[in-house]
Amino acid sequence: MNAEIIERLSVITDEEKAILSGRRKIDRNIYMSSDRDIISGDKLLPRGRQIMIRPHTRFIHFPEHTHDYVEFVYMLQGSTRHIVNGTSITLRQGELLMLGQNAKQEIYPASEDDIAVNFIAKPDFFMGVLSFLGDEETPLRRFILSCITGENETGYLYFKVADVLPVQNIVENLLWTLITKPSNKRGIYQLTMGLLFVELLECTETLEFSYEDQSVIMKVLRYIEDNYRNGSLGEIAGILHYERTGLSRLITKKMGKSFTELMQAKRLSQAAWLLLNTDKRIDDIARLVGYENMSHFHRLFSSCYGKSPKHYRDST
Repeated sequence: MNAEIIERLSVITDEEKAILSGRRKIDRNIYMSSDRDIISGDKLLPRGRQIMIRPHTRFIHFPEHTHDYVEFVYMLQGSTRHIVNGTSITLRQGELLMLGQNAKQEIYPASEDDIAVNFIAKPDFFMGVLSFLGDEETPLRRFILSCITGENETGYLYFKVADVLPVQNIVENLLWTLITKPSNKRGIYQLTMGLLFVELLECTETLEFSYEDQSVIMKVLRYIEDNYRNGSLGEIAGILHYERTGLSRLITKKMGKSFTELMQAKRLSQAAWLLLNTDKRIDDIARLVGYENMSHFHRLFSSCYGKSPKHYRDST
């Protein structure tokens, strides 16, 4: 990480000086607009801003609270301990914790060398980065959509990406942009955040969940990613030691789509990619993604994309 970024974000703030001088509790006037334990974006974000960074306040305990904004916590140096939705998480250097508005968070005191950065963003900010997430159902896409709509079921995502160099480089660029405040700020912020999401989409193996159901869904999505051509609900149920009907109900409840619909969406998105990026014949592409019945493939593709595979290839 750039030394100047660390230097700028490690300065002891006036708030931290007051804590070191004897303040025993957080100053609610800085964070909250009412007696409720909800940290307010209007308190922290300058008027008219949709995203900003704020160094995490060290040396003090933050009791359990929620936010009315979306928060990403990036550990620049050292570590911090969080209790999120009742689960203990020790966020270490280079790791990223995403918190939705409904996530319950408690934070233990950090030392001077523990430097965390809070990305604070209004949900509307993420409307500009949805296009980077594609149409496939992934934990990250579902998380962002639920944050935008205010219906955040998962609550948080924890990425152990300290060893993923592209992610680290993009976070550094994002930090630098937010610190230096260039012209066309909003466009640059959204583009850089979009690139970060693209990289995180490739890092699902680094995700950690606290609840069994979330872990199961994550394994199902990974299975579909690797076996979309000929995978089956029965096979993944056996792998996960689940009863087939019970797993089917869980997938539909958590994802809003059945296993078959998720498989179909993955097959069709792969077919669309092959149409645009290869010269393969359309019938060959259909077989490559798992369809032997050509008329069935053409009907499903046209229904999903609003045009036939040939017209999709020719007009995009």
